Amino acid sequence: MSSSPSSCSSCPSAGGGSNGRDGAGKSLQDELITSTLSRIRYKLFIMSGKGGVGKSSVAVNIAAGLSKLGLKVGIVDVDIHGPSVPRLLGLTGRHMEADRGRLIKPISYNENLKAVSMDALLKDPDQAVLWRGPMKTTAIRQFIADISWGDLDFLVIDSPPGTGDEHMTVLKTIPEALCVVVTTPQEISLADVRKAINFLQYAKANVLGVVENMSGLICPHCSQEISLFKKGGGEQLAKKYGLAFLGAIPLDPATVVASDLGTPVVFLEEDSPAKRAMETLAATVREAAEKSLESVSTLHA
Repeated sequence: MSSSPSSCSSCPSAGGGSNGRDGAGKSLQDELITSTLSRIRYKLFIMSGKGGVGKSSVAVNIAAGLSKLGLKVGIVDVDIHGPSVPRLLGLTGRHMEADRGRLIKPISYNENLKAVSMDALLKDPDQAVLWRGPMKTTAIRQFIADISWGDLDFLVIDSPPGTGDEHMTVLKTIPEALCVVVTTPQEISLADVRKAINFLQYAKANVLGVVENMSGLICPHCSQEISLFKKGGGEQLAKKYGLAFLGAIPLDPATVVASDLGTPVVFLEEDSPAKRAMETLAATVREAAEKSLESVSTLHA
C-alpha cells in the first residue's frame, strides 16, 4: 500500500492479477489473510441497507466500547468512497506507515483501539476515489493481508450502505464474520434493511443481530423521550426474522458533540443517554459474540 490509491495493485500481496487473486498471488494473499484472521477472535461486520442511519457511528462506538472494556480492538473502514471512521475517531490527516517488515501499521487511537481506512492512504482527504469493483475488492483484501493487526479480540468492519461489491468481498474473505444490521425505526429504513437481511440469508452469513439507531429523541432540557422517528421498528424487524435484538440507541445531542470532537460518545466524560446505550450495546455485542462462538463449538464438537 502507499498514499496513492492507484498504487494498491503493486503491493506485495496483490499478485499478478487485476484484483490480486490470480495465479501465484492468490495463494500468497489467501495465506496472509488466513494467518491474520487466525489471530483475531471475533470479526464483526456492521452493515445496513440504507445510508444515513448512523451505521458508522454505531460501528465506531461498538469498537470503542469494546476497547473500553479492556479488549484489543481493530476497526477497518471498507467504505472506499466515503470513509467516516477517521473523522469519528479524530484521525483525519494521519497516515499509515510501514513497520520494520513488509506490513503496514494501523493508526492507533489508544492502547486498545486501532484503525485502518482508505482516508489514511490519501494525500488529500478531499480526493475522490474513482474505483470500480475489482479495485475495491483488492483494497479490502489488502486491509486484512497487508496490515499488521497483531492479536485482537475483535475486528470491527464498517461498510458502506447497500449490498454491493464491498459486502460480498467481506463475506467471501471472512466467512465467519458476525453481522450486525443497523436500522432506524421508520419504514423507509426498514424496507431497505429487509433487503439487506435477505442478502445475508442468501449469502448464508452469520447474523448476530439488529440495532435500532435514532430510537426516540432525548430532550436535552427535561430528559424526557420524544418518539421523533417512531420507535420499536428495529425490534419488530428482528422478531419477524428470528434475529436477536441487540439494543436501541436514542437520538442525543451528545452524539453530535462527540462526532464534531472526533471522540466516540462512549469516551466523553459527561454522562448521557447515548453514552449509556452505546456502552450497553458494546457489552451486549461481546456477550452475543461469545455465545455465538460457544454455539458453533458445540455444533462441531
